[in-house]
Amino acid sequence: MPADWNARQYLKFEDERTRPSRDLLAQVPLADAAFVVDLGCGPGNSTQLLAERFPGAEVLGLDTSPDMLAGARQRLPAARFETGDASTFTLDKPADLIFANAVLQWVPDHAVLLPRLVSMLAPGGVLAVQMPDNLDEPSHVAMRESAMSGPWADQLSDATRARAVLPEPGGYYNMLAPHATRVDIWHTIYNHPLDGISAIVEWLKGTGLRPFLSPLEGDERAQFLEDYAARLADLYRPRVDGKVLLAFPRLFMVVVK
Repeated sequence: MPADWNARQYLKFEDERTRPSRDLLAQVPLADAAFVVDLGCGPGNSTQLLAERFPGAEVLGLDTSPDMLAGARQRLPAARFETGDASTFTLDKPADLIFANAVLQWVPDHAVLLPRLVSMLAPGGVLAVQMPDNLDEPSHVAMRESAMSGPWADQLSDATRARAVLPEPGGYYNMLAPHATRVDIWHTIYNHPLDGISAIVEWLKGTGLRPFLSPLEGDERAQFLEDYAARLADLYRPRVDGKVLLAFPRLFMVVVK
């Protein structure tokens, strides 16, 4: 089982990680809400946006990570945070908004999962989803190449399949349209200027690299990261100011019941 998520590592790039939440929330067509759920709330950075947008709402944050939940409770003492898995959680009443930022890419069987989430909404309620759609980016291709090429290949065979490639937008539309009055789907590619290859590695240690690093320890983990960084150096060249640009495609969906 992968190690627990690390809230401190995740928040090393808090501004960049929170920007997609802001962009997603800006497209939520609700003037008000009484009950809002932040699914996969992480350390509460997205939950804080929801509480500010809907100050009169009951806000519930759900996550599977004890460390993330501890960080969220510290950040927002007035909100309610509970352990909950995206594929199995239940609500005691319909939600006006289920906000799922950068979590559902880790959850299988979207054809069952997404209609289930819509079914938990009140009439006129909104499911708002953002997922990284970056498995074909050089950063992630290099992860898999490093995993398959070293002495750790057998240990990391499962890690190369930890996330599935997302369906095309048309596939999501077909999943959701029968259960919704409106489905809005779009992609955004963020180009994050970072302070060199080491910053790309630090970014991904908080998310995409986790399944690759979790089975490794000590020197083996260090060797894997060295191999991975060397591959990145050939793929991400410094720009005029010395920074590198990390291209990061993300898929957004806003579904109105």
